[in-house]
Amino acid sequence: MVELTLAGAAAAFGGATQKGDALFEQYLPVLILVGLAVGLAAALLFMSHYFGPRNPSRTKNATYECGVSPVGNARGRFPVHFYLVAMLFIAFDIEIVFLYPWAVLFRRLGFFGLMEIMLFILVLLVGYYYVWKKGVFNWE
Repeated sequence: MVELTLAGAAAAFGGATQKGDALFEQYLPVLILVGLAVGLAAALLFMSHYFGPRNPSRTKNATYECGVSPVGNARGRFPVHFYLVAMLFIAFDIEIVFLYPWAVLFRRLGFFGLMEIMLFILVLLVGYYYVWKKGVFNWE
């Protein structure tokens, strides 16, 4: 049986295998997959650009916003309140992700792990209480 690996090819041609060859051999399937993905994406973009129908019209080139004709300037300002709520959502959402590794290791961490996560949740609740009292969640 013929060995279809980098080490087998190097041995067949009389070359000595090295540590770098073994590392390259481990990542070769990943590199092939990335190459195939990039190649497929490029081929699909090329085919859609050169073989796709082109029938430009005034209606097709018009701005489309959820089926409603746009009104006003697209560069209008949003209230700061919107950005505050968005940033708070991202911050609390990211902090909650830290609960998953703790849940996986809960039994190994024992009582110390329980106290650590309680402190973590307490800090989150203090921050939540602070922004609530500042009125960030009021939409008026």
